[in-house]
Amino acid sequence: MGPVLAGVLQLLALIAALALAYVPLGDYMAKVYSSERHWRIEKWIYKAIGANPDTEMRWPAYLRGVLAFSAVSVLLLYLLQRLQGHLPGSLGFSAIDPDQAFNTAASFVTNTNWQSYYGEQAMGHVVQTAGLAVQNFVSAAVGIAVAVALVRGFARSRTGELGNFWSDMVRGVTRILLPGAFVAAIVLVACGALQNFSGIHEVGQFLGGAQQWNGGAVASQEAIKELGTNGGGYFNANSAHPFENPTPFTNLFEIFLLLVIPFALTRTFGVMVGSVKQGYAILATMATIWVGFVALMMWTEFAHHGPALQLAGGAMEGKEVRFGVGSSSIFAVSTTLTSTGAVDSFHSSFTGLGGGITMIGMMLGEIAPGGTGSGLYGMLIMAIIAVFIAGLMVGRTPEYLGRKIGTREIKLAACYILVTPALVLLFTAAAMALPTPGHSMTNSGAHGFSEVLYAYTSASNNNGSAFAGLNADTQWFNSTLALCMILGRFLPMVFVLALAGSLAEQKPVPTTAGTLRTEKPLFTGLLVGAILIITGLTYFPALALGPLAEGLAS
Repeated sequence: MGPVLAGVLQLLALIAALALAYVPLGDYMAKVYSSERHWRIEKWIYKAIGANPDTEMRWPAYLRGVLAFSAVSVLLLYLLQRLQGHLPGSLGFSAIDPDQAFNTAASFVTNTNWQSYYGEQAMGHVVQTAGLAVQNFVSAAVGIAVAVALVRGFARSRTGELGNFWSDMVRGVTRILLPGAFVAAIVLVACGALQNFSGIHEVGQFLGGAQQWNGGAVASQEAIKELGTNGGGYFNANSAHPFENPTPFTNLFEIFLLLVIPFALTRTFGVMVGSVKQGYAILATMATIWVGFVALMMWTEFAHHGPALQLAGGAMEGKEVRFGVGSSSIFAVSTTLTSTGAVDSFHSSFTGLGGGITMIGMMLGEIAPGGTGSGLYGMLIMAIIAVFIAGLMVGRTPEYLGRKIGTREIKLAACYILVTPALVLLFTAAAMALPTPGHSMTNSGAHGFSEVLYAYTSASNNNGSAFAGLNADTQWFNSTLALCMILGRFLPMVFVLALAGSLAEQKPVPTTAGTLRTEKPLFTGLLVGAILIITGLTYFPALALGPLAEGLAS
């Protein structure tokens, strides 16, 4: 079997698995967020934190809950890292430096999971499990909660109430993420992933001396890392490490995990707004972009030139021979079109155009299918923009799901889509203009610029993957990337929740002959076009200086 055929067959198997999980998982999540019943363990949690789960919140109160919970999480995770040297199970590792501890705390709380450290050489068992792994669960649950609040904004009328943040967040952990991660961890352990709390061991003698490995709760963290679209690896090699990702089957399984909830949330959206066809339209948009990007990535990585690449079956530099070009291409596209950031190959070693595809995937806003929750609300914002564009074309007030898209709604949507490009371009420009940040670049020219552009694109869009050629463990990058992660996560949430509150207060508009049918293929095509055009107009000059220049020169 040739490598191209193997890659295509893996893609088809992945699509089939996602299709099988789509309806049951989407319907289940709709029931989770519509149920009035609380589990006993959830009642204990509400009592412990002093929250009343039955109190309905308007958008300012919902936002305060998101921000307060996240601020406390950043503080606790920061302190845990700074006190690591005094904690049991630290494996002899000392406290994390202040700038790196702040960067890591911001990273994991914002669901970014950017890492400027070597996981197996910096973090002990307590920080990994009680700190980082916990944030993998709750940060993902926060994203789903915000998405559900926006869906309620479409589903409800004549009320500004969007549900209860504490109830939504806790249910996301106890009813969706914990059960899913438990099953996924068992599968990974059965396939050879590491799961223990052992210390540091010498595993052999080499020319440079003894090689040391430490154990850890790797499989359980790997499961929620993918299922919650987090991305932070226990080891520096991330999902390219055999302890995290032992076989080609686990590689495909991990891709399935990072895609399944974001895709299934479109079904949840359709059920909650009372029209599954609307969910299918959003799904079709996400799937079109995802499949298109996978096809482009495979083409760029398989389109090899020269005898060495022909013998290797593609551009194999930076790729695991266990997985090959096809599987690595699927993983790279899936991880950058979601907010996962996990890698099973190193994007800096991709072809110039291949590296550009990973960047563009993040620049779209990671909406195809995007992160847990963030992908859905990002795509719905783009749907509002597309409806507005269609309204301008025909001279009619735009409507979406029975809601008029007026001045307030379009301003909030516009602010949402402007936040991350502003962060990416301004901080990239500052890093390239100042003398010190440039010292962190491994390469010069277009590829060196791509390293910096990729870093700020990843941080601002809460992805977390890296181009793997940039030394980001400096005070400049630790501080500025942390700032990008925080602003890139919570400023958009402000606009999303304000928009949800505005929509929920409206009276539904009856459908007429002039209403744009947003469940039809025509709207899907309009939405795909709007996403690509807006992204292209925003980022093309920067891309032309980096990956496009490198790709055209090779």
